[in-house]
Amino acid sequence: MITVIIDFFLEGLLSLGWQQFTMYAIGGLLIWVAIAKDYEPMLLLPIGFGAILVNLPLAVVWEHEGVPGALKHLFDAGIGTELFPLLIFIGVGAMIDFRPLFQRPWMMFFGAAAHLGIFITIAIAGMMGYDLKEAASIGIIGAADGPTTIYITTRFARYLLGPITVVAYSYMSLVPIIQPPVIRALTTKKERLRRMEAIDHTIPASLVIVFPVAVTILASILVPIAAPLIGFLMFGNLIRECGVLEKLSRTAQNELSNLVTLLLGITVGASMRASDFIRIDTIKIMLLGMLAFIINSASGVIFAKFLNLFMKHKMNPMIGACGISAFPMSSRVIQKMAMKEDPSNIILMHAVSANVSGQIGSVVAGGLVLALVPILMK
Repeated sequence: MITVIIDFFLEGLLSLGWQQFTMYAIGGLLIWVAIAKDYEPMLLLPIGFGAILVNLPLAVVWEHEGVPGALKHLFDAGIGTELFPLLIFIGVGAMIDFRPLFQRPWMMFFGAAAHLGIFITIAIAGMMGYDLKEAASIGIIGAADGPTTIYITTRFARYLLGPITVVAYSYMSLVPIIQPPVIRALTTKKERLRRMEAIDHTIPASLVIVFPVAVTILASILVPIAAPLIGFLMFGNLIRECGVLEKLSRTAQNELSNLVTLLLGITVGASMRASDFIRIDTIKIMLLGMLAFIINSASGVIFAKFLNLFMKHKMNPMIGACGISAFPMSSRVIQKMAMKEDPSNIILMHAVSANVSGQIGSVVAGGLVLALVPILMK
């Protein structure tokens, strides 16, 4: 009897190996980074705790003796159905003000130029031995758009969801560290000191209402498979701009976004099972994700410098780096860099314009990946 009791209490401990304890350390690190460094705490903290939960003895919270656990039910309902990422897009759309972009419509080009790294990284990942679906899931990290990354990875390589999502959100939180060295390496001090012409045109209310509807229809005609991504994003924006759903707009921006982010984080953490996470592939994904971020930032800056060859009034090329989808963090980083060179140089609205275009650009890029990968695999 005593032996049975001892075995009962030791069963959990004996089921653990060094891999599980490693995951406890990784989960703890994510929690520490979220709290101590304030890096994406709304996501990294629940992801870190979810990683600990799913690696507890006997994996009871995931699946034990053929019985699905609470986190598996949540994962299947929210990630497996792609519901959580799409609900996040409603909240993101409700937070975005497209007026700065309407005042500077040429900034839309940066939303395209600053996503070149996605496709370059896909090609490099393919040369490293990943199949096209895996390479696409890794390359989309460069979009700096968490929901799009999760959406595509769930479609193409669900078994890589844990490392890809952690890498994506970690690098998004490190934008203030990643982008400045890239920008400084590609620009001169004179270019970083360059001022931008202030623009303050009044934007008709009808335009901001028609825009989300028109973009949804146009983008869905061009890239039909992107309809869920662009549609939910623009639906959130329409709620914001219509002027008659103020309470729903606030709910989408706050309660909805916070609740879904909470559930999304702990559910993504649940995909970080030791057997799937502790692999050499995780290190490769980290390196390729960093490469995608660097190339995207660099391509935006280089594109701005290219446009300056034909422009009478030169633009500050730093704003090109805002074409990634890390909204609004990237535009704040660029403004901070500009003020470091010249405390009176305000280029924030131009940076925001490029940053908003990057949000649209990441969704369109994600749609292109979703559409092209199946075709190329035939």
